[in-house]
Amino acid sequence: MPFDKLLEPLDLGFTQLKNRVLMGSMHTMLEELPGGHEKAAAFYAERARGQVGLIITGGIAPNKEGVVFTGAASLDEPSQIPGHKQITDAVHQEGGKICMQILHTGRYAYHQGCVAPSAIQAPININKPREMSHEDIVRTIADFVNCAYLAKEAGYDGVEVMGSEGYLINQFLVRRTNKRTDEWGGTYENRMRFPLEIVKGIRDRLGEDFIIVYRLSMLDLVEDGSTWDEVVQLGKAIEQAGANIINTGIGWHEARVPTIASNVPRGAFSWVTARMKNELSIPLVTTNRINTPELAEEILAKGHADMISMARPFLADPELVLKASENRSHEINTCIACNQACLDHTFTLQRCSCLVNPRACHETELNYEATSSSKKIAVIGAGPAGMASATIAAERGHKVVLYESSDSIGGQFKLAQRIPGKEDYAETIRYFEKMIAKHKVDLKLNTRVEIDDLISHSFDEVIIATGVKPRTLDIEGADHPAVVSYHEAIMNPEQIGNRVAVIGAGGIGFDVSELLVHDDSTKEMAIEEFMQEWGVDTSMSVPGFFKEPRPKEAKRKVYLLKRSTGKHGKGLGKTTGWIHRSSLKNKDVEMLSNVEYQKIDDAGLHIRVGTEDRLIEVDNIVVCAGQISLDDYSEAIKAAGINCHVIGGADEAKELDAKRAINQAAILASKI
Repeated sequence: MPFDKLLEPLDLGFTQLKNRVLMGSMHTMLEELPGGHEKAAAFYAERARGQVGLIITGGIAPNKEGVVFTGAASLDEPSQIPGHKQITDAVHQEGGKICMQILHTGRYAYHQGCVAPSAIQAPININKPREMSHEDIVRTIADFVNCAYLAKEAGYDGVEVMGSEGYLINQFLVRRTNKRTDEWGGTYENRMRFPLEIVKGIRDRLGEDFIIVYRLSMLDLVEDGSTWDEVVQLGKAIEQAGANIINTGIGWHEARVPTIASNVPRGAFSWVTARMKNELSIPLVTTNRINTPELAEEILAKGHADMISMARPFLADPELVLKASENRSHEINTCIACNQACLDHTFTLQRCSCLVNPRACHETELNYEATSSSKKIAVIGAGPAGMASATIAAERGHKVVLYESSDSIGGQFKLAQRIPGKEDYAETIRYFEKMIAKHKVDLKLNTRVEIDDLISHSFDEVIIATGVKPRTLDIEGADHPAVVSYHEAIMNPEQIGNRVAVIGAGGIGFDVSELLVHDDSTKEMAIEEFMQEWGVDTSMSVPGFFKEPRPKEAKRKVYLLKRSTGKHGKGLGKTTGWIHRSSLKNKDVEMLSNVEYQKIDDAGLHIRVGTEDRLIEVDNIVVCAGQISLDDYSEAIKAAGINCHVIGGADEAKELDAKRAINQAAILASKI
């Protein structure tokens, strides 16, 4: 489809953006690494080369109190300018524009020197902040202005002032975190004074030819947050103070509403910016779960915003805009919103990357250079590891044959795409289908290759990516007709009864439970249904716009069981585990731990919980008790003298881990 709106330039008066795409801010952790500015320069330059209209960096603190953690990135001294200049020079050489985000974390800072408007501890932080004095506040405003000045000296085209997501500026704005009675608290006019002084100060110091983006929290999604009238009042005041663009922030980090996870419908929050659009005259950016150019074009065509912010989609594919402009959107490696290699890494202080694109944030280390000696390579298994290794090796110039015993590619992603909230996993399969065709991988479906075939074809290398098989139960009655594997349950949920015991509370157990409490349809949840299920007040009548969640009634009664003690889902992602647990609890899934499985019979599943014997009367028992590596080839291949590599689940099957599988495949294929 044409992308006339998306690719239309945006005139800011003193400068013009080449299109309506803003690459949203992400904490990549690159600047904190040794040689990090060089790595960050390569990362941002690749996105600029991919034709992003305006790039926003990860959050850079204006002073040491505001850093995310001790030693995290800040810009408060001229000596720090040269490092940042590496970034801006690299972006400008590619014809791009870049703004630095100024972020003061306030009470979200993971260090003991954190500060806030009031000494109220955040529920997601072990540190209690010190209440800022009047002098602290005046100094911090000056620090924001100084940071912006240093950013301009470093070559940035502008700054984004981070005023949302529950960080310091947001903390000043709402009664939830601002209990002050001086000129910085009390009335809303007093509470919004802090951000206004910052924006005015930056504009006065730096003049008119400098981009100021303000990130405005339009939905706090916490109790005692801003009212809609206050959000509008602040937006208009920020415009008058000198901002060029207003970006949208959705939800505080402590909010109990998913805002960017895979279960959030695509474009779920553009209705918010559509409502604000009539209130402002400067460009307005919409954001959250917009991961395709088609959706972005649709939102712009409806007039819901002037620009589209995409962050993680540019981890997945730095050429997203370029491919759209060249009518190659079918080749885009789409973000699946899994959070596993991006946000989960960031919140555990690891370098950010991307499950579907391991090169993200590793551009100086992981590259797919053309081979000087083409080899004949066999890849066995077309799951995530096999698809990645085959296509990357072929892209480099090797001749690759990809064998798959089933009738389609995808492996475990064929199961994942059927789970409610994980429909986007189908996009990864679609992407690899296109790459297999583009790079001329010889795909052989419905083919279980034999050792003799591999030997007779004289392959130089063989990659084993045959994945895993489900672990079976070893208790009395394990062969009862009521017992099914997770594969059977996911592929044929309509054959599962109304009362179900799920054995195993890892990622697969949670996915199966999620599927079974929903309707048997795999269609994406409607936006209205999502808002109701998670308690978003779309009428905007309640401050903070958060109300009592009203989930739909569960389709089945599900029991989620595990042998170990402790809470369920301990191994789930740091930023998404709470979502999965909350979703199942809202559907009245009964979670039992410290379970000993005794036997299965016509009456149901007999268990012991602690010292209590119990019968769970169910129609089906779904086994999600782990996996076993499936490798029937490597020993014979090595014995035949052929170079052999085992990757993905075939190499290690402790838990299904597509992030490790694709990363392992990419590294191997880059070197072979």
